[in-house]
Amino acid sequence: MPRAGLNTFEVVAAGAELADESGIGSVSFAALSSRLGVKAPALYKHVDSVGDLQRRIATLAMVELGDQLREALQGKAGADAMRALFMAVQTFIAAHPGRYAATIGAQFGGSDDPLFVAASRVIGSVRAVVSGYGVHPDQLDHAVRTLRCMIQGYAQLQAVNAFQWGNDPEASLDWMIRFVDAGLRAVGEDAR
Repeated sequence: MPRAGLNTFEVVAAGAELADESGIGSVSFAALSSRLGVKAPALYKHVDSVGDLQRRIATLAMVELGDQLREALQGKAGADAMRALFMAVQTFIAAHPGRYAATIGAQFGGSDDPLFVAASRVIGSVRAVVSGYGVHPDQLDHAVRTLRCMIQGYAQLQAVNAFQWGNDPEASLDWMIRFVDAGLRAVGEDAR
């Protein structure tokens, strides 16, 4: 019998917190049931499996990141939007490493899949920033993928203190943003 008042959102939120604390690989029904004070079988009322729970955590992460991006990008364009994009994603990954990790490699189940809808909103925000540089529409996917690699790579490396040599990593982030801004401006000019 599930705990009175326990709902699917609470189960997913608790799983996301566990993922952020210990990594997405640590999310199990045993660990989650202990955290929630229920027996593991009670979780099946809310999620089908650990895989289902991880997909729901990924969806939650994409919804939260989409909200954060929308707020950060409001009224910004060009280099200001690029900086806001980098900072919002870096901040999200630093605060929620486990739930963000759940998004990496998560497969979509079709155009009505909540994960697809939430991820499309995130990609839409990134595409809007890139489009502001005048990048030709057939080049947008390449630019979005490049930005994802750069932003995610930097944020994940920074989160584990991988930049232990020389200059301040924040100065490197500023340099990277200027580099991307200049590169996208050049690509946009080439498209004209």
